[in-house]
Amino acid sequence: MMKCGKCLQEPPLYQQTRASFKYDAHAKKLVLSFKHGDATHLAPLLGQWLYKAGMDLFPTTDCLVPVPLHWSRLLKRGYNQAELLAKEVSKHTGVALYNNVLKRTRATASQGHLSAAEREKNVKNAFKIHPKNGKLIDGKNVLLMDDVMASGTTLHHCAKVLLKAGAKEVNILVLAKRTKS
Repeated sequence: MMKCGKCLQEPPLYQQTRASFKYDAHAKKLVLSFKHGDATHLAPLLGQWLYKAGMDLFPTTDCLVPVPLHWSRLLKRGYNQAELLAKEVSKHTGVALYNNVLKRTRATASQGHLSAAEREKNVKNAFKIHPKNGKLIDGKNVLLMDDVMASGTTLHHCAKVLLKAGAKEVNILVLAKRTKS
């Protein structure tokens, strides 16, 4: 598997990344309708796509962990899109879903229009392990799930917290991944 130049210069904390598709104009429309347009009926289809994209990761995965929303955003939106996707993947694979291991400790700005440096500042120290559930990932291979991987900053910070809490390995599964043109 080829690695990008950035990954060769600064290896990420996670081992592998899989995405269902490239984050282009078509994917953006689909993802935004799912994420912000209440198109939660798409979750089963998107979950099938994620299942296909991550098939080689599931045999060594102990648990699925979705990137959490801050409680205020969850209240406003009514659902966590990463959790909906992880539930669907769990149905296909039988891999346990741990949706209450990671916690977003503060409300962060939407990352969509931020530069890489602004994204880093925005999510730095924004995640922690839930004190009652942190032991669940001790020594486990974790598959961290989200809808989009743009710069990778959010996933980096989540992986850092998971590894510090005792996860053996973290891999990434996302619906769409931004690539350099």
